[in-house]
Amino acid sequence: MRRDAQAGGEGRLARAHRIVAVGALALVALVPRAARAQQLEALRAGRFTILAADADRPLARTLLGRAQAADTFPGLPRPREEVVIAIAPDARRFREWSGAGAPDWGAAIAIPAERRIVLQGSSAGSDAGDPLQALRHELAHLALHESMGDLPPRWFDEGYASWCAREWSREDLLAASLGLLLHGVPPLDSLDAGFTGGAVRAGMAYALSYRAVADLAALDTARGLTVFFDRWRAHGRMDRAMREAFGLTEERFEREWRARTFRRYGLAALVANLGALAALFGLIVAPVWVSKRRRDRMRLEAMRQTEAAAERAARDSAIQSLLASSPEAQKGSDAERMKGP
Repeated sequence: MRRDAQAGGEGRLARAHRIVAVGALALVALVPRAARAQQLEALRAGRFTILAADADRPLARTLLGRAQAADTFPGLPRPREEVVIAIAPDARRFREWSGAGAPDWGAAIAIPAERRIVLQGSSAGSDAGDPLQALRHELAHLALHESMGDLPPRWFDEGYASWCAREWSREDLLAASLGLLLHGVPPLDSLDAGFTGGAVRAGMAYALSYRAVADLAALDTARGLTVFFDRWRAHGRMDRAMREAFGLTEERFEREWRARTFRRYGLAALVANLGALAALFGLIVAPVWVSKRRRDRMRLEAMRQTEAAAERAARDSAIQSLLASSPEAQKGSDAERMKGP
């Protein structure tokens, strides 16, 4: 997640830059103070400095090694700027260092204006995700900003970072999205607003942005995004860069991407949601059906008992009638009449 990514429009960009300035100054002030209070150790290698408390030093060493080993990003020149990575020892410190503008669901944050990253430490829950993947994501933000400045819109910024971090699991959200099934794939410029929404809405925005950048890179299997970035940097316009690098307009790419994404995930979303609806239907209907079956069985049993009693009564009545009409019964009746009173 990048703090000063464009939200679209000059006014929103100016507000984003003001937020970054406040957040960056706060982090500059907080980290040294926290280092004195928490005895944070600074681990340095290459262009990276990692600040970590004692409990997070094993994690810091792992992150430092991975950052050095994978310090290139597809299509971009090798980054040169120094980077400070602060590992927050607890959730409270993570919120303080991230700044007031960071969402509650954020697992890590990059502040390109100060070349800083804040990560959650080893005490974080499973919702913080893989720290190695989170670091790669945030470093991609810084690398993109170093090379391209503020040219990329928010959806491209987040999509590129997710693509670099190989966050393939984001596609699972698309395959189960009822919104995608009902409303289709939204336009790219509408994704930016999703990053400031709740966790579910942001998750969809991340997944769609990731898919858009992955599809864009796949247009040139030999050079990926290299020529596209060069042309974009030279002209400052994404549409012209797409035409020169891939031979299609931004409008055409978006139209084809939306159709392709819906074809790829629409059926999966239909199957997933039909399964969920069937399960929900079963939870609601099954108890009613079982209760009705029980009542029907009880009613049927009562009817059987009533019919059996009626049959017995009819049978007894018929036997009595037969006995009464027999010759023996008739003789007895005549004898009784002859005795008289």
